[in-house]
Amino acid sequence: MSKRILVVDDEKLIVKGIRFSLEQDGMQVDCAYDGEEALEKAKENKYNAILLDLMLPKIDGLEVCQQIREFSNVPIIMLTAKGEDMDKILGLEYGADDYITKPFNILEVKARLKAIMRRTRHEEENQDKGKSIQVGDLRLDCESRRVFIAGKEINLTAKEFDVLELLVFNPNKVYSRENLLNIVWGYEYPGDVRTVDVHIRRLREKIEANPSEPKYVHTKWGVGYYFSA
Repeated sequence: MSKRILVVDDEKLIVKGIRFSLEQDGMQVDCAYDGEEALEKAKENKYNAILLDLMLPKIDGLEVCQQIREFSNVPIIMLTAKGEDMDKILGLEYGADDYITKPFNILEVKARLKAIMRRTRHEEENQDKGKSIQVGDLRLDCESRRVFIAGKEINLTAKEFDVLELLVFNPNKVYSRENLLNIVWGYEYPGDVRTVDVHIRRLREKIEANPSEPKYVHTKWGVGYYFSA
């Protein structure tokens, strides 16, 4: 079955170029030109990935990303003309999985998309194993990719879940930030280790009663992160 991608950008020439290139690779491509249209399409259809521009009419890309995260874990790659690190990290904070800075090479876009979809396929294969684990008040259901604390469901982004799953199933094993970046985001990912720090912080804010004194996701100073309860 061909992969279905949503491309969101108000610059129609950019959308046209991306669409043409992805369709050459056998992908099915839907297009949206503002934030409202993007949200409508994301709610109505099931996509394998979304390419989402940061600067959009009506609703900006970050808000669109945040709203999509309320009902879907579809992989989202932000397209941004802004090159500052804080903009990139902010994009990830809102639940994006990756970012590409404009102007970009279409080959880079396709490489990132394929990497994300490969990981998603791998995650789906893992789901079939029906893994589930309970550690203290924390329960991880890998089949449905859901997390519960004391019976209450916690909404995690796809990457937050990936990080937690890796740590939970390898308790007390310390992963360096570089290892986590390579395992969870892939060796093709061009971002740096601050991406890992952002996701760990967000994860702690969601699953820890006191993020500054974590019960589950711990820091081994100067080395990396590990799970223990």
